[in-house]
Formats: sequence, structure tokens, C-alpha cells
Amino acid sequence: MTRGEFKILRRRIAGVDAVEAATRHSFPRHSHEQFGIGLIHQGAQKSLSGRGLVDAECGDVITVNPGEVHDGAPIGDAGRSWRMLYFEPAIVEAAVSDISEGSRRCCEFTDPVIRNAALAARFREIFALAATVDSDDQIVRWDELVLTVLAEAMHPVPPANAPARAPASIATARSLIDDDPLASVTLADMARASGLSRFQVVRGFARATGLTPHAYLMQRRIDIVRRLIAEGTPLAEAAIAGGFADQSHMTRLFVRAYGVSPGAYATAFG
Repeated sequence: MTRGEFKILRRRIAGVDAVEAATRHSFPRHSHEQFGIGLIHQGAQKSLSGRGLVDAECGDVITVNPGEVHDGAPIGDAGRSWRMLYFEPAIVEAAVSDISEGSRRCCEFTDPVIRNAALAARFREIFALAATVDSDDQIVRWDELVLTVLAEAMHPVPPANAPARAPASIATARSLIDDDPLASVTLADMARASGLSRFQVVRGFARATGLTPHAYLMQRRIDIVRRLIAEGTPLAEAAIAGGFADQSHMTRLFVRAYGVSPGAYATAFG
């Protein structure tokens, strides 16, 4: 199985990444720090997240929320292609505040797959703008479309549907990573802090986050690397600052999570 072609476009709008992909690759479980919305424009795929197992076909809008652990695999042998826009949370929070006239800042994509031809058409236009915008007039149109798309695709989550909170013991174990993803934290450390056995930590962590403790730690470190690269940090320095022993290890995990190499990601900011 080949990974296929991934292309991250040069960033033209602060806080927004535009990605094109055509691949037969199956993604393992991973997450993003950003909100993602995209469109399948050839083939189909299946994915599993906390919002369930879903299929997405040509013409379907697909979404992902920050921190949502998910995977993705093609349906059939031909692979699939899609385009995605990833928004830093602050951009979405500002948009939601405008849409709700200041009554709220927190919303999320409640549907991982949306079958709506009008929304798909608007996404095609905002993706084209994200790839080409170079004038004030286009920025105005971009702002209009982003507000419209988010108003249609995002919804406040009713309390009854809110994700279950992790048990306090697992939350304590997870905080050892969240508080300092660069620290050397062992499974024994998490077991002592949480009052659980090492096996209970592994099992409870996977239930609460969708990832094992080690996979969660690696995801947090790759998130750090992504932010550093976006700020212009050289790749070798980003790898060290992200807690990786060498650049090759960082590169393998980066490609696994994001589909593009760290170097390709860096070119979007050149």
C-alpha cells in the first residue's frame, strides 16, 4: 500500500492550514490540535472516533474536533482524495462568538460526516480562497464564507451528549503528561500518582483518551513540534525541543499523524 500524495499549501491566512491528499494509506489512531473541515472529492473512506464509526463518500463534508482521536482507511482499492482546512481554535472561538452575538465561544462539530450539497459547494469556495487569497476583497469574502460554513456545520453540545469525564484517577495520570509533555514520565509514575496498577492505567487511559499512555505522550510531543515548525524553528531544533532523540524519529511520527513530512509542512510557511 502506498502512502500516495499529500500536499500542504503555502499558508496565506494566519492560523489556517490547507491540505490536499490522494492516497490509499490507512491512518492509525491520532489527533489534531486544530478544528478540521474538509470534503471527499473522490472515492470513499471509513473512520472511527468518539463520535462512532462512519463512512464518507464523494461529495461528503468531513469534520474533526481538537483532541478527537480518530483513524481513517479507504473503502475499496482505489483509495480516496480529499481537501481539508485546519483552523487554530482561537479562530473558531472568535467566529462562534460572532455567530452567537457573544453568547458563547465553545462549539464543536457534532457530525463527523455531513451530506449537504450547499455546504460542500461553500467549502470548495473557501478552500480555493485559502489557496489563492491575495487581496482585501478576497479576505472579506473569506470571512463571510467561514462564518457561514461554521454556522451551518457547528453546534453547541447538549449536556446529555457531552463526552464523559475521565475518572479522577486517570485524569491525574494524564495530567502528568499534559503538565509537561517533555518530562520523563514512566508508567510506574502514573500508577503511583493515580493509585492504580500499571495495567489499570493502560486500560483506563485507552478508554478515556482513545490512546495508550505512550501514544498520547508522542501525540502531545508531535503537537509541540508542529507549532514550533509553524513559528519557523529549524527541523533539527524542533525535534530536540519536542523531546525526540533524533530528527528521524520525529519525522516518522509526524508523517504518521499528519500525512506530510515536517519539511513539507515547513515549506507552507516559507
